[in-house]
Parts: sequence; C-alpha cells; structure tokens
Amino acid sequence: MGLKVVVIGTGFGRRAVAPAYESLGCEVAVVSPRDVAGVSRAVAAPCDLVSIHSPPFLHLEHVRLAVRHGRHVLCDKPFGRDAAEAREMLELATAAGVLHFLNFEFRCDPLRKQLKQLLDGGAIGKPLHASCAMFTSIGRKAPHGWLFEKDKGGGWIGAFASHQVDLLHWLFGDIETVSCLSRIDVMARPGREDVGGPLHDATAEDALTAWFRMKNGVTASIDTAYSAAVDMPAQIILYGSEGVVQLTHNAELLLMRPDQEPERFPVTACKNPLGLAQERWLAKVCDAVTAKQQIAPDFNTGLACAGILDAMRAGEPSISCGPGSYRVIF
Repeated sequence: MGLKVVVIGTGFGRRAVAPAYESLGCEVAVVSPRDVAGVSRAVAAPCDLVSIHSPPFLHLEHVRLAVRHGRHVLCDKPFGRDAAEAREMLELATAAGVLHFLNFEFRCDPLRKQLKQLLDGGAIGKPLHASCAMFTSIGRKAPHGWLFEKDKGGGWIGAFASHQVDLLHWLFGDIETVSCLSRIDVMARPGREDVGGPLHDATAEDALTAWFRMKNGVTASIDTAYSAAVDMPAQIILYGSEGVVQLTHNAELLLMRPDQEPERFPVTACKNPLGLAQERWLAKVCDAVTAKQQIAPDFNTGLACAGILDAMRAGEPSISCGPGSYRVIF
C-alpha cells in the first residue's frame, strides 16, 4: 500500500500496531508519546496517517496535533478520558476535513464476524440477551501506572469494557440504559522502578459488573476483572428465542438450537488471532485512506462509546451519557 504512518505509542503501538502496518507494506515511524518534540517532528513531517496509541490522557493532545497538520488520524480506545474530550476530538477532525478512525479492531476478528452473521441471519431467532465475561489474573501483579489512575483515563472500564460496549453497539444498535458497579480489587501497587519502595494507591477500578438495555429491547451484561486470583476462559453468549450462540476464549464458536446437534465453528489456525484482527482492521483503514473514504468505526463511534463509559464510571442514578440518548438506572 505504501502509506507513510506515524505510530504514537511504544507499548501496544510498537508491539502490535506497528508490525501490522509494516505487514501491509506501510513505512512506519514509531515515536514515544512522552517525547513531545519527537511527536511534533514526526507529525509535521510528510505522512499519510497518524495512528495514536498513547495513554488516554494524551489522546486529545495528539489528535489536536494531527488535525492541525491536516493528517488523517486513527485513535485507540477508550478515545480520551471522557465524552467531553471525545466530542472535542470528533469536532476537530470534522472541522479539519480529515478522515478519522477508531481502533475497535475486534470487529474484524473472524469468529466475532461469524457470530454477527449468525445473529443477523436469524440463527438464534429473536435476540434476547447477551452475556460477556472475562476474568484474568494478568493485572494481579502489574506495577502501578496510568492504567490505575482515574484522572489519567485509567481503569478497566476504558481498557476492557470499551471493547464490549462497542460489541453491543455493533451487534444490537444503540444502548438505551446502563447501570454499573465497579470495584478496586488491588488497592495499592508498587511502582515500576521502586521495587521494595512505597506502594501507590489505585484510584481507578480493576473490576466491574454492568447491565444494559438496548433500544431494541435486548438486555446485556458484562462481568469482568483484571486482577482475578486465577484466569477464567473469556466468553460471549448470545441468547435468542430459537437458540444460543457461544464464543469461548476467541477459540471456538458454538451454535446450539433445540433438538439439534450443536454446530461448531472452530477458529482458523493462527498463531495470533488478535493480531490477525488488528491487521485486518488496519488494512481496511489503509484502503480507506488511499481511497479518501470515511469508514466506521470512526470518531462518531468513539463518542457514542465514551458516553456509555462515562455513565458506567459515574455509578450514580440518572446520569446522562449523551444528549438525551441514554440514562443510568439502578
């Protein structure tokens, strides 16, 4: 494809995103989000796309810079610290006339695409409820950083639930109501550099349970923790009037209907299925930039999600998460 891409981010950006762009034939420059001068130089230099994978508290700053230079821009989730920042980023990109994309790459996961096809094709009849659960111990010993600081856009709601909220939007349409209970399971953590030193208090949640009602009447739940004692297989289950479809740990899709043998849809052999989803999404983004065509998920998608995430974080009755679009109920 030959696009010149600036990747802002030396964590997920360098580890997962940059290799995906390179596999598509792009010329990639990776820059640290905390290198202010380096970011400015990279974005000012001729490039086709700025791909932002910095921490959420830097998203707005980096989107401002990209659109100021007239660059097409992709931003990672959770798309800023809150809906106010998300709205400003959408307005900036719209005013600048640049293409904008949101990194909800799991929409391109092969099994999730198959799940949506089964749902849209009526395989389980009328959809009634969706259940999403994922418990991982990976955060149990993670050192303190922005992910555990509320004022920096940290927390498991933005880090994980954003993907699940987008899944609900993608499968069922708009969310009408949401309620959420969150908690901090690991209250204090050592710093990255000061092993044996003082602990740092966590201010952002690392676990949550949330409930949703979609505008079409479908209900949904998310139950997840980042610092669980042990790992439990992640799963997504869709319940319908005529059957159930279950996606387990991104490894197998199972369709179950009354009086029929279960139908299995195994994942295509792949060393890194999540990397495959990322590569397929970025391929769509590169094609869109080449064709100068706006595609979703975009900053509008990010704003819709950000409103729901704000309501989940608030944990208070009657919190508006959009201009008349949603409300929180308990």
